[in-house]
Amino acid sequence: MRDEILDLKDCGKIAVMGGTFDPIHYGHLVAAETVRHRLGIEKVLFIPTGRPPHKNNRSVEHDEHRYLMTVLATANNPYFNVSRIEIDRPGLTYTIDTIQSLKKICSDETEIFFITGADAINEILTWKKVGELLKICNFVAVTRPGYDKISLMNNMKNVQKNYEMNLTFIEVPALAISSTDIRNRVIAEIPIKYLLPDEVEQYIMKFELYKTPFENKPFFTFINQKLHIVLTPKRFAHTQGVAGEAVNLAKVWGISVEKAYIAGLLHDCAKDFNEEETLRLCSEYDVELDEIIKRQIYLAHSFLGAALAEKEYLVTDSEILNAIKYHTTGRAQMSFLEKIIYIADMIEPNRPFYSGIDDIRKEAYKNIDKAVYIALKQTIDFNTEKNRTIHPLSILALNYYENHFKEELL
Repeated sequence: MRDEILDLKDCGKIAVMGGTFDPIHYGHLVAAETVRHRLGIEKVLFIPTGRPPHKNNRSVEHDEHRYLMTVLATANNPYFNVSRIEIDRPGLTYTIDTIQSLKKICSDETEIFFITGADAINEILTWKKVGELLKICNFVAVTRPGYDKISLMNNMKNVQKNYEMNLTFIEVPALAISSTDIRNRVIAEIPIKYLLPDEVEQYIMKFELYKTPFENKPFFTFINQKLHIVLTPKRFAHTQGVAGEAVNLAKVWGISVEKAYIAGLLHDCAKDFNEEETLRLCSEYDVELDEIIKRQIYLAHSFLGAALAEKEYLVTDSEILNAIKYHTTGRAQMSFLEKIIYIADMIEPNRPFYSGIDDIRKEAYKNIDKAVYIALKQTIDFNTEKNRTIHPLSILALNYYENHFKEELL
């Protein structure tokens, strides 16, 4: 198929709309059209990412599926083009390489605008050759209504102290739609109509994209549908992220992917109850709470979650129940599944960036005991700074890893 970047040579202004597009939806399309109209863009080039360095821990659908869905979604707009430039490039995908390739194709007078989300622009200092990138490309940060644009603008002022940066902010209401929510809806067998073009919806259904890979489908559908009702959308997306990360880790470390998937789904099944409801359910299901948990009731959700998983979600496997029970505090001599859920909860792809997350992600697939140690120490240090009482289980867990893996962890 002819690559559409060849049509850009005579354009005065082009915009690059990058993303995994897993799947592409109306939020992407409305954002691109809004930017095109607002800034007088002649062509918007949609570029499905290949292997982005910032998302290399989440499995995405095959490149061809994402590319073809993007072609279907943009076919009716004469101002929209799609390029394979990144999915055909070997190795990791970096924005600087893509923009440099486009500069070689376009005329010297062509202005290039890169459209990205507000969360991504916050991390721009971590991008490859950011100084050079900011010199050759303008940036457009699209935000959803209610986004804290003031904080974002303040962060960008810090960037602009060291680099020249041409940045435009544009609010796009349709960005409330997310690819994560669409994937979660498919998993839970909830309609996705009107969130994305009909052609893309039909493509997803035809090729059964985003379905769970397990044979015991009714049980997983039951769990997902129930969770979709009792959890907030943000919490539901988090559980899907943890379940997916847990499956990836289970494959690497050779344990049951089905157990990892179930434990990941249910680890936060009790997280969205208020304090009164949490205490009521703990009493109803005979969940014993020590004095530390009573004073810091947010810690109760993992213990209550194990009880709910057994009583309301029909889970009988003790290994799964323990992985749910100890995913917050950890404990000494955790099972492999407990380690996986503890780590998956901290590194799943929807988790906002925090200092140290990259180290935990790296070690999770190389040395999971070291990953657990780093995560435990960091969590305890963070809660100590917040003047919170550390649960004895967490202290015992940290001592265990320091005593049993001291040489290996140094």
